[in-house]
Amino acid sequence: MSVEKTSKNKIPYLYIGFITIVLSCWAFYVTSTDSFYVFAKHWAAVLTMIFGAFIAGSSPEGSAAIAYPVFTLLLKIEPAVARNFAFAIQSIGMTSASLLILGLKIKVDWNYIKYVTFGGVFGLIFGTYYIVPLISPPLAKLFFVSLWLSFGLILWYENTKPQREVFDKIQNFMRSDMVRLIFFGLIGGMISSIFGTGINIFTFCLMTIYYRINEKVAVPSSVIIMTLETLLGFFIHGAVIGDFQQEAFEMWLACIPFVAFFAPLGSFVISKLPRKAIATFLYIILIVQFIGAMWVLKPSLPHLGLSAITLIAGLATFAYLARLKR
Repeated sequence: MSVEKTSKNKIPYLYIGFITIVLSCWAFYVTSTDSFYVFAKHWAAVLTMIFGAFIAGSSPEGSAAIAYPVFTLLLKIEPAVARNFAFAIQSIGMTSASLLILGLKIKVDWNYIKYVTFGGVFGLIFGTYYIVPLISPPLAKLFFVSLWLSFGLILWYENTKPQREVFDKIQNFMRSDMVRLIFFGLIGGMISSIFGTGINIFTFCLMTIYYRINEKVAVPSSVIIMTLETLLGFFIHGAVIGDFQQEAFEMWLACIPFVAFFAPLGSFVISKLPRKAIATFLYIILIVQFIGAMWVLKPSLPHLGLSAITLIAGLATFAYLARLKR
């Protein structure tokens, strides 16, 4: 089944209105407070987010998937700062992308969005208070990039099959599907509590491998899910816990005008590409992310062993899901 083409006369009023308000408020603030120094101070963050925002809008990887390892491992920024910045900047970039998706009426699966988001809310809250204080972010990052690579390899293998059939929504949706999506959303929310992203790519694995959802539908759906998750994360850290750092705020201020354009640009570009091109783009991201993590983390032999075990276990799990084929 193929996704219907977006009508050329669709005007994304929601996105235009949002971007106008955001940039007007941003311009007023930086002008009135003479905060233009943030661009020189945080130019590396801006450069990272130009690329990261495009990835966030065009794939199931949030911009934090790019920003978190670069900030914590290359720029030596504290993991908590990187995570809070990720929630904050995605609240602009991914909201922009989501509003463009809705405005252009790009096809999404609303059952996927509703139930994963429901589970993700509880996962994010639980993870923020009970998991984040206990876990080593670099080690967790190594685990997850290995898991995502195993998913990419299985998805690639599945897409080499000429007879592979894909769908625009979950077929014959039942109560068991609702429970499954909520559970995956719960786990994905816990992952997002650590890095500021994760629920999107984690549930994307289920949608494309198990449910065989068209990547052209699964990607924009995952963008909307991560948008809702990141707004909650930003609210928790900014308004409830109150641990939003000055450094995170300055980087957020510097990056706002860039991500507001590049994230929706990614969503627009991906809506024009064929399904297999989107899948290929995802393979490349996952491979580069894995190699980059290995290069930056320089894992010890035990950590390499963990990565290898995760990769093998992930291959087995996703291959099993592919054989089940809901």
